[in-house]
Amino acid sequence: MLKLKDVTLHYGHSQILHGISMQAAQGEVTCVMGTNGVGKTSLLKAISGAHPRSGGTMSLDGENLEKLPSHLLARNGIGYVPQGREIFPLMTVRENLETGFACLPSSEHQIPAHIYELFPVLKQMGTRRGGDLSGGQQQQLAIARALIAKPKLLLLDEPTEGIQPNIIQQIGEVISHLRDQGDMAIVLVEQYFEFAYKLANQFVALRRGEVVLSGSPDEITRQDLLSVVSV
Repeated sequence: MLKLKDVTLHYGHSQILHGISMQAAQGEVTCVMGTNGVGKTSLLKAISGAHPRSGGTMSLDGENLEKLPSHLLARNGIGYVPQGREIFPLMTVRENLETGFACLPSSEHQIPAHIYELFPVLKQMGTRRGGDLSGGQQQQLAIARALIAKPKLLLLDEPTEGIQPNIIQQIGEVISHLRDQGDMAIVLVEQYFEFAYKLANQFVALRRGEVVLSGSPDEITRQDLLSVVSV
């Protein structure tokens, strides 16, 4: 579904990503791992268009994608749940969900029933302001908002950060469900090792903006992966 080749990214004069090549298959979770500051979030920003990549190529579902702005990449099927969630605090839960309609034709401007099946709390709190929700509820809202646009590729940046354990379990179950449906590729950036190890079909480990280890759980030992992602 997703293919990157020799992707680079700069912030000003500083190069953050150094020739990243990786793939993410439909119906799988590809987990990007590494210590703080190695370029994981920058990689998701490059894929989503939140920060334009400096070089390299990217294709989605066989179609080459130029250096498009994020709203056009979203219309091409890339859903992005950023670190920190970035929901609209003064808008209601329902209004936050409806922002996902921007990527859809007017005939599809309705919230599908399966969104509320995945996240029942969002239906109960539909008229509450986003800023009044707990961190875990905001994370569920951010994921649901991305799903409204029916992405081919879902990017999740640290979905367990600052979240209570029972919500972490629910989010893990949702990711497993989305993966098993087989409709999309999922790229997960995650520091919580056990959460990531349980979900991942493929691992991509970064160090200083470069891929230093990649493969499936059958190809990479748990210890080898831990040695790369531990401080």
